[in-house]
Amino acid sequence: MAKVYEALQRAEEERKRKVAGGSESAPAVEWDSPARFASTRKKLGSLFRRKAAEMRRSVRGGAEDASRQRIALLQPESFTAEQFRMLRSRIDSLAAESRLKTIAITSARSGDGKSNVAINLAVVTAMSVERSVLLVDCDMRRPMIHRSLGVQPQLGLAEVLTGRATLDDAILKVEGTNLDLLGVRMQPQNPSELLGSKEMGALLEELAGRYDRTILDTPATLGLPDAKIVSGLCDAYLMVVRAGETGREEVESALEVLDRRRALGLVLNGAEVARQRYTYY
Repeated sequence: MAKVYEALQRAEEERKRKVAGGSESAPAVEWDSPARFASTRKKLGSLFRRKAAEMRRSVRGGAEDASRQRIALLQPESFTAEQFRMLRSRIDSLAAESRLKTIAITSARSGDGKSNVAINLAVVTAMSVERSVLLVDCDMRRPMIHRSLGVQPQLGLAEVLTGRATLDDAILKVEGTNLDLLGVRMQPQNPSELLGSKEMGALLEELAGRYDRTILDTPATLGLPDAKIVSGLCDAYLMVVRAGETGREEVESALEVLDRRRALGLVLNGAEVARQRYTYY
């Protein structure tokens, strides 16, 4: 410790001589005693350890979030996956009465878990025998579907809508599943206008003819027009609500923005279920 202190003192004295001999000025750091240096070093060490722990928790939390977002794929026998199968069955029952080829997934606000629902519902739907399913990421502002599924699109929705790529070029197969993905690569400056374009309407009609079911993940409803635009082009939509966090007023406001006639229902996310190992939904 004394050698480190002496080296710092010599370096500081040399710096002072150089500054005094020139026109530049710089703040001086005074190490007036080994004790003060030791105290400062201890404080810095404590700060670095605390920041490192925060970074580890952040990384670990991100990994856990990614696992939850595709739990139906990672743990197909889990209680959560079974809940998504029940949701799939209910949608299939409704599809027997009216066309449900394209379904938008939205929420009143961000963070309610709509992408979790979109991914897991698409995964379990693709598990059905001889059923073709496509998942579309319509959030061209903050796309995340491809990260959750571990793929990197070279082309995406914006390129298809602007004529820079064909649909076949942009669609990816999600490894280990029968699920196809149309993700986001280019983030345009006019996402709302692209989603509301005649090209988007034509694309959804083409997808309805090509796939048994297309599930579209949209941005949150409140604050942006994207969810209203996309849900208006789809056969129906699901509203995701986070238990204990999403306010009733927020849900009612979101439903006022959207067309209630197209609503399939609400999905309660984040509710704890007693005596079950998996309690994400």
